[in-house]
Amino acid sequence: QVQPVESGGGLVQPGGSLRLSCALSGSSFSVMGWYRQAPGKQRELVARIGSGGDTYYVDSVKGRFTISRNNAKNTVYLQMSSLKPEDTAVYHCNRIYNQASWGQGTQVTVSS
Repeated sequence: QVQPVESGGGLVQPGGSLRLSCALSGSSFSVMGWYRQAPGKQRELVARIGSGGDTYYVDSVKGRFTISRNNAKNTVYLQMSSLKPEDTAVYHCNRIYNQASWGQGTQVTVSS
């Protein structure tokens, strides 16, 4: 079964940056999203990108996160800057519609 493969997470200090990548076969014409799940909380959508590049961001990440995609590579990216401790979570990507099985995600920890 096809699953997203996320990478790029890690430990970073507050104010730092990370770039996440997500590869999902057959996703080049799909609306794609980055989600995150912090311990004890529900998974939330943080950014979305359409096949044509239109984007949406949840208010808490606007101006700090940038979602982009390379349709030729079936890959979606999330550039995260000015990271805060509250951004700590496991980050997942998936289609917005007709979702694939969830992958393992990539852990982002923001701590000094």
